[in-house]
Amino acid sequence: MAKDERTTYTIQKDANKGEIKIADEVVAIIAGLAATEVEGVDCLNGRLTNETISRQGIKNLSKGVRVEVLEGVVTVALALVLKYNYSIVSVTAKVQEKVKTAIENMTGLEVADVNIRVAGVEMGAQA
Repeated sequence: MAKDERTTYTIQKDANKGEIKIADEVVAIIAGLAATEVEGVDCLNGRLTNETISRQGIKNLSKGVRVEVLEGVVTVALALVLKYNYSIVSVTAKVQEKVKTAIENMTGLEVADVNIRVAGVEMGAQA
């Protein structure tokens, strides 16, 4: 696949109005934004936080996310760095729910799985 080519998925087809397609990168960006909004998530893929997104650009947000769409069903894989002193189980459960809800509400696609790999824990400035 050429660098400029994107995989797109039809999310609506109406004989009277036309067709709506969405690029896989857009689904990945939705997932990444939703994940970084959860308290306890330090960054996505070891690099991107909500603060750095505005400086580096939103397109970079999709780099920590892998999305597969088969027949309207989405599988998402995220690599996250969590903040120290947060429950991994609790934070990742919130990320899974927030990502699933965001994708389903914004695209109409069904989310089957949101798989998370905890890539690290950010210690931050400890007292």
